[in-house]
Amino acid sequence: MIKFKLGKDDKTILDYSDLAFIRKLTKKMRDPKTRFDPREFVSKGEDYLFNYTNKNVGSVDEKRRRFLKSLIFGIAAAAVVGIIPGVRVLVPPTVTVTSGFPKSLLVDSSGNPIKASSLPVNSPYIVIFEYPMTGEPNFLINLGDASGKPVEIPPTKVVVPQTGKTYDFPGGVGPYKSIVAYSAICQHLGCTPPYIHFYPPQYVGPAQLSAPEPDQLSAQALLAAKQAKVPALIHCDCHGSTYDPYHGAAVLTGPTVRPLPAVVLEWDSSTDYLYAIGAVGVATYPNGSNGIPSTNPTDDLSSSFGSPVGNKTVVSETENPFSS
Repeated sequence: MIKFKLGKDDKTILDYSDLAFIRKLTKKMRDPKTRFDPREFVSKGEDYLFNYTNKNVGSVDEKRRRFLKSLIFGIAAAAVVGIIPGVRVLVPPTVTVTSGFPKSLLVDSSGNPIKASSLPVNSPYIVIFEYPMTGEPNFLINLGDASGKPVEIPPTKVVVPQTGKTYDFPGGVGPYKSIVAYSAICQHLGCTPPYIHFYPPQYVGPAQLSAPEPDQLSAQALLAAKQAKVPALIHCDCHGSTYDPYHGAAVLTGPTVRPLPAVVLEWDSSTDYLYAIGAVGVATYPNGSNGIPSTNPTDDLSSSFGSPVGNKTVVSETENPFSS
């Protein structure tokens, strides 16, 4: 369960279906083909929002209508200041450890195991797999330096800016300990690829300041990468949240106040196969009474959040966002 902050009071608790609905609505609002018009919203109010949602996301029944009404304040505030229409979703943070998650072999679309040594270094393609539940996308990245050589990613302690708490990221795996996996769900508003994706070193430069979405970097992101001395980053075009893939997807720039959760990988050196065996970080779908999250990471495996991926999960190369 997740809590929405509406002004001074935390009121609404929503379930997984509501979260999925918000993600779909937000994505449509950002899509140039279906972009939300803040001026129409300010002029016509909730009727415009209902009609827009009905047209672009699906039929608005009474439950959805009440839910949207509960978000009017946030949507109006966002529209007035000219940023993405939406609400500030504040997911109560928790720090989890690896425990109770399934062990899933990473395979390609034909069912063949993914070999670690076959993963391109600094690939511009968005490479994702679902774990531990269906519908939960994660990036699979083989990190390298500016010259394209794989970089060993050591274990590190990751800070959660929202709370000041820390957790231990176990580091990379594979023959060069350079392969990592992070949630592909932005921890700010839940935006998913292509709006959030990995930027290889050749795309971390001033040219991206004027690139079209979803490849536009902010000046803050470039400055943060330089200060952190990292050649590449993960960036969300929705609002500019930036993450450091070399240090456990720690926060480089807000508005996010939570790092991307990491999928714990295991590499079998005898076969070169990769396995997802757990997760670490702030829970993606925290659970508990009144929105207070449990510290038990297995709560994320609740059937209310989807179906388990099982002992295999498919890795897919969805697109190269820089090619368009």
